Amino acid sequence: MKRTVIKCLVTLCCMAFTMPTMAQFNLKKAIDGAAKATKAVTLTDEEMREYVKEYIDWMDEHNQVCADDNEYTVRLKRLTEGLTDVEGVPLNFKVYYVIDVNAFACADGSIRVFSSLMDIMSDEELLGVIGHEVGHIAHKDSKKGFRTALLTSALKDGISSQGGTAAKLTDSQLGDLGEALVNSTYSQKQERDADDYGYEFLQKSGKNPWAMALSFRRLKQMQDEAGAKKNNKLNQLFSTHPDLDIRIKRMEERATSEGIQAPTAAK
Repeated sequence: MKRTVIKCLVTLCCMAFTMPTMAQFNLKKAIDGAAKATKAVTLTDEEMREYVKEYIDWMDEHNQVCADDNEYTVRLKRLTEGLTDVEGVPLNFKVYYVIDVNAFACADGSIRVFSSLMDIMSDEELLGVIGHEVGHIAHKDSKKGFRTALLTSALKDGISSQGGTAAKLTDSQLGDLGEALVNSTYSQKQERDADDYGYEFLQKSGKNPWAMALSFRRLKQMQDEAGAKKNNKLNQLFSTHPDLDIRIKRMEERATSEGIQAPTAAK
């Protein structure tokens, strides 16, 4: 399996450990671009849309995207049937055929799931990951996080525009942006709100909202296994989200109180 050019853009979590809905890049090319003319540190909504599109296009270009007839893509399409948009933002899904265990979402509604994550998660667990990421899109957490990362990394030296069109980023700037995204985090309130939105979104879409608790259970299992194996890399990632037990409890209690049955395999 091809190694991704990002080593976990959001690191699984964009979701439970949220690096935000974005992990270390190997792809930072040594390109020295000409310094861009400085303008006020503000970005219009149109410029933001352009930069998000440029970023996700770059990610799709530098990772192996599974074809429409690939088994991973077929499975993801089946799971996400009916999940067309959130708060007016159209959703689009793709699978990266990579060895890292991860998934991430962008403010434009792009959600990317890594094949290795699909290998270790059940359908319900994957839906929980997706539901949580949708919550961050709905609450504009992804947009705010992207904007902050953009201004403090790729555009730290200022940007130029012509006729309201955002300046194009170099590979080096896109690499800087990826590193900034991996270091960004969501607040506990943002995570909690994304959990609740994901729960309701899945429920309204005809999916079993127990998926939220099940995805967190799986992440908790991974966390425990990492600790037992003294996997420093995974332990460091999980250390930023020590509240998995609380999140599991919240989601399970909510589903139980609403009389919703857990999937048979989860009982």
